[in-house]
Amino acid sequence: MAKKSKVITNVIKLQAPGGQATPAPPIGPALGQHGVNIGQFVQQFNAQTGALNGMPVTVVISVYADKSFTFEVKSPPAAVLLKDTAKVAKGSGVPNKEKVGTVTGAQIREIAERKLPDLNCSSLDAAAHMIEGTARSMGIEVVD
Repeated sequence: MAKKSKVITNVIKLQAPGGQATPAPPIGPALGQHGVNIGQFVQQFNAQTGALNGMPVTVVISVYADKSFTFEVKSPPAAVLLKDTAKVAKGSGVPNKEKVGTVTGAQIREIAERKLPDLNCSSLDAAAHMIEGTARSMGIEVVD
């Protein structure tokens, strides 16, 4: 007899701090309303993302009909990686007039390599171009 595949009832997308997730909002309420064991998710998530040390990451959780779940951790948002690389607290409110930091082309390529699996492009050059656009919109200057 063939093995039955599980039926996905819901897909939940959340942002949580890597290695430091708690059952508090937004994680607890989002999972609780679908009947997922929140403690089990938090424990597995923190074990898998412990090396990220509090950096926010996107997690996509698939909830099945029997209330079990699987999750996939995406890379941190490009803006967070750029702020970390440029060592700035936040982006500029007026990015076309006020620059808050600088990053090099090599640093942009490094971020693009890390983000490539999660972006909707196929080449590293296209990914680097997307990351450059994010940097410009944050008021971070790209220098060579």
